[in-house]
Amino acid sequence: MGSSIVNLLGPAEIRTLADKLDLRPTKRLGQNFVIDGGTVRRIARVAEVSPDDVVIEVGPGLGSLTLALLPEASRLVAVEIDPVLAGQLPLTVAERAPGLADRLTVVRADAMRVLPAELGGAEPTALVANLPYNVAVPVVLHLLQVLPSLRKGLVMVQSEVADRMAAKPGSKVYGVPSVKAAWYADVRRAGPVGRTVFWPVPNVDSGLVALARRDPPPTTASREEVFAVVDAAFAQRRKTLRAALASWAGTPAAAETALRAAGVDPSLRGEQLGVEQFARIAENHP
Repeated sequence: MGSSIVNLLGPAEIRTLADKLDLRPTKRLGQNFVIDGGTVRRIARVAEVSPDDVVIEVGPGLGSLTLALLPEASRLVAVEIDPVLAGQLPLTVAERAPGLADRLTVVRADAMRVLPAELGGAEPTALVANLPYNVAVPVVLHLLQVLPSLRKGLVMVQSEVADRMAAKPGSKVYGVPSVKAAWYADVRRAGPVGRTVFWPVPNVDSGLVALARRDPPPTTASREEVFAVVDAAFAQRRKTLRAALASWAGTPAAAETALRAAGVDPSLRGEQLGVEQFARIAENHP
């Protein structure tokens, strides 16, 4: 599968299309459209989408990344909350990649709430998206939770968000997004993205984050129980776990008992623990 049969959108064409739709990118929806063909081709390449993959793309916007992904996948499900953009995308694909139009399914929905039943029978195996900065982490966590068929992903997010998602224990930026993402997947930074590939140009840099699904740590605790410990530990991240988990356990003494039963030093802070240790703490809830 090659991309030679697709006529990608250039910067001038993207602006012309936006004018036609009377579209002004909004901060509320976090809309920054990719206008650089080299960048969308790079994303499609780094995502390692194969001919048997079903891709879910969140926020396809005017379709620049969609056009780069369609030749590589067996099917692409585009989830778009904006009704104007959702209506235009099939027309753009039909015009620029007519031979691939049957691979595209557009779902008008909020990606933070979309459910498998809304995806037209598709079982996505790969998430590839330029995610709005303000919802990137909740969208990724929601899709990993409700779509067990997802095996891999490559998302473009604000650089600081990429750092937090891929952070390891002990890092200054390690926190709730890092631990919760690690519950589902191995997460790593997959390269920087400059500001000038977007329209409008944002005032922050971006980065690529690669996800490879893996099993959660073996535990008798549920995901919800583990995540409750994570939330409590980082709600007061400067406090020791004995203090930070006091409300979760009932008292500081009960928190200390649970921590010691889990083999975790009560004087540590949440940023020093991996997801496996949080799971062990959850198992020992008083």
